[in-house]
Amino acid sequence: MQHLSDELLIHAYEKALSMNLDGDFISLLEEELERRQLWHRLRQSSKN
Repeated sequence: MQHLSDELLIHAYEKALSMNLDGDFISLLEEELERRQLWHRLRQSSKN
């Protein structure tokens, strides 16, 4: 996960949600979003 840019992580999370992927995978992405404190950017990108 550390090799993903912030933008790619956000995109992967949004895509995983839209594709209804495995909950464990989504949880891993959420943990990384939290670790990087990117929740505010996620909300901004979903408004666009």
